[in-house]
Amino acid sequence: MRSISVPLDSRAYPIHIGVPEATELCLAVHQYCSGASSFILIADRNVLPIAQKIRESLAVNVSNTAMVEIPSGEASKSIEQLGRLWQQMALLRADRQAVIVAVGGGVVGDLAGFLAASWNRGVRLLQVPTTLLSMVDSSVGGKTGINLPQAKNVIGAFWQPSMVWIDLRSLDSLPEREFKSGLAEVVKYGVIMDPDFFGWLEVNAKSILDRDVQVLEYLVSRCCELKAQVVSADEHETTGLRAILNYGHTFGHAIEALAQYGTYLHGEAISIGMTMAGRLAVELHRWTEQELGRQTELLETFGLPTRLSNRHEPISPESMVQAMMLDKKTSHGQLRLILPSRLGHVETVKEVPIDAILRHADG
Repeated sequence: MRSISVPLDSRAYPIHIGVPEATELCLAVHQYCSGASSFILIADRNVLPIAQKIRESLAVNVSNTAMVEIPSGEASKSIEQLGRLWQQMALLRADRQAVIVAVGGGVVGDLAGFLAASWNRGVRLLQVPTTLLSMVDSSVGGKTGINLPQAKNVIGAFWQPSMVWIDLRSLDSLPEREFKSGLAEVVKYGVIMDPDFFGWLEVNAKSILDRDVQVLEYLVSRCCELKAQVVSADEHETTGLRAILNYGHTFGHAIEALAQYGTYLHGEAISIGMTMAGRLAVELHRWTEQELGRQTELLETFGLPTRLSNRHEPISPESMVQAMMLDKKTSHGQLRLILPSRLGHVETVKEVPIDAILRHADG
């Protein structure tokens, strides 16, 4: 398996990526999660067979294991589900040497990660992402949290895992729509940081959609390398660098919230959000129609939406802007947007005219 380090001094951890042998997880856990009193797996019900295999592997090291199932979908990132998990931890008598194991997509990773950050003032966390989106983005970097009905991820904490374990075989049975949703975050990395990677995605689009395992290993590894660079330089989003990872997310999170979480998958909303942000950047003369066209073409090649669907309840531009004002990057009542200035580079832009935002928030 490939190994990538997230260099964070005493909180540094590895990301292992590939198709592992049966014994490799046991060896890695022994190295990075030694002294565990128990392993408590939090699993999306869609991946229970994968979670059960993980549990069996972990039991080789520590016999005290348990599994807690959560419902699938963004709605599980809630105060109610977090409260239920806290109760389960109490029933299991989880002490400070317990290790939380998040098995599933971004919802599981965010929810279980916040559970780990908050139980006993912090216990160790092992991320085992099973979706493309969680492999390339949410499992790395330590952002955890839950949603309120009005806004996404406004309650949470930075809590780094002890290890990220990415078995690419998890993607074999991932539904097509979920797989394509993850590709939005992949395209994002090319737009914000690596134009050569963006070009590689254009050339290898068919092999990616065919889920060629060697192609996917490079794709996931490169995304993790890029995110590790940003996280190690700005772990807690204090310098502004880490904000570049939110390209398309201010629009996208507003779409998710206004559509009642679940109408659009996360990557679908981010794809539309990237298109809105890209169109806005063209109007502001920050980048060109040609660059926007390449972004749009690649997103659509991957089967992602670039406009709001007329099959759902319409979202007004005014309601979009109101929802965007709840974004964590908003400061002193002023929106700050991540906008591209060239392919491979984005910047935080303040004082964007509201009328310009309204023109591009109509889908």
